[in-house]
Amino acid sequence: MKILMRADTHYSIAVRSDYDEPKYTFSQVLAAIAVSLGSMVVGFSSAYTSPALVTMQNDTALNVSEEEASWVGGLMPLAALAGGVFGGPLVDYIGRRKTILFTAPPFFVAWILIATATSVQLVLSGRAICGLCVGIGSLAFPVYLGETIQPEVRGVLGLFPTAIGNIGILLCYTAGKYLNWSQLAYLGAALPVPFFILMLLIPETPRWYVNNNRLEDAKKALQWLRGKNAVIDNEIRDIQLTEAETQDSESTIRELFSKKSMRSICISLGLMAFQQLSGINAVIFYTVKIFKMSGSSVDENLSTIIVGIVNFVSVFIATGLIDRCGRKILLYISSVTMILTLAILGTFFHVRDNMGLDVATLGWLPLTSLMVYLLGFSMGFGPIPWLMMGEILPAKIRGPAASICTAFNWLCTFGVTKSFHNLIDAIGPNGAFWLFGCICFVGLFFVVVCVPETRGKSLEQIENKLTGRPTGRTRRLSSIANIKPLPSGC
Repeated sequence: MKILMRADTHYSIAVRSDYDEPKYTFSQVLAAIAVSLGSMVVGFSSAYTSPALVTMQNDTALNVSEEEASWVGGLMPLAALAGGVFGGPLVDYIGRRKTILFTAPPFFVAWILIATATSVQLVLSGRAICGLCVGIGSLAFPVYLGETIQPEVRGVLGLFPTAIGNIGILLCYTAGKYLNWSQLAYLGAALPVPFFILMLLIPETPRWYVNNNRLEDAKKALQWLRGKNAVIDNEIRDIQLTEAETQDSESTIRELFSKKSMRSICISLGLMAFQQLSGINAVIFYTVKIFKMSGSSVDENLSTIIVGIVNFVSVFIATGLIDRCGRKILLYISSVTMILTLAILGTFFHVRDNMGLDVATLGWLPLTSLMVYLLGFSMGFGPIPWLMMGEILPAKIRGPAASICTAFNWLCTFGVTKSFHNLIDAIGPNGAFWLFGCICFVGLFFVVVCVPETRGKSLEQIENKLTGRPTGRTRRLSSIANIKPLPSGC
């Protein structure tokens, strides 16, 4: 039987400040780290092709052609698209935690399949399984963290998946300098193990428990997350109130395509589109090839390690700023930085290839431009679209809406990575980087006009603002007045 709040329960109508003061409790940090270890596997999977394809194409046993190599890079995001579609129903049906937990064994199997492959088809099979898990995980991570972490620290802890995901990228780049494609895949197989173990230690989200009529489990989970001495009464009642309202509203499908929900979904889709069409995954997947193409004086494998370090460090800069400056300011900085660096990188290739000028003394420029580009991306458009997806999507449709947004993100990723070589052939590297820069310019205006600031707001406050529901005292009083009392024995 559905559990609703009793009408005679004493309920404070005070706003969010009645909750316990936000704390970086050990439990919240542990939950963020556990989920983020999955993001490390995702980062490793995304970066794998950059160092691995070089040794893979030199392996006479596999005999990988250029077209096959493009599929090794492009198949993972294509499979992640399917994973994003399946992930939405999964997080609602079996729970956020179990969905994340169950990606670890397939990740392990996929990497072993790649490591022991004797043909390109086996490599592609492993990449497809990796992609499915990446799609499911990239949807479930922000949903889990958005529903478990207090709003005032959600910005910092919500960036953990990106930060630790970048450790996975850096680890892949560094190990790729010394290991061949098979040895690197064995390293990838080791990463899901600690991820699986830590996920066993954390609870399901309180919101999922409430939505599935398991109030006592929800209280235990929230108490664990906030600390044993924290007062959780007001917060658990807010969750119950929100879930009661969404249960009594329209059907999920109708709600998904309703006018009040479309604003949140369109904002999330827009952020996902500009994130990927900025060209980031073309850079991550083909870093080594880009440096070979540029004729940089810096060793390409060393360059990828430097890029990985910058990518990693920049997230910590964002972590220190996101709850002080807010999401929008970081998105502004990110957009402007990417526009300028992509323009410089495109100009470098234009001068070298089309004007016939000697750029030997500028061999440092591609590396510097990519470093600053990644710095800008990782401070804003890298982590914030995923963070905001977990924040702005309405509670009732969070699973299916996140599924749509994640699938769309990976569709864009596949389009960029699979077509990158064709784009280079069609308009040259200068045209490709200028095109990405123009898209970032449009993305800047999208952020200015459409994206709301969510810093320090609870999920209920964000949802009320975006869907146009009454907020504060009026909504709480009217909602409580209409809640049916439970039988006294419940």
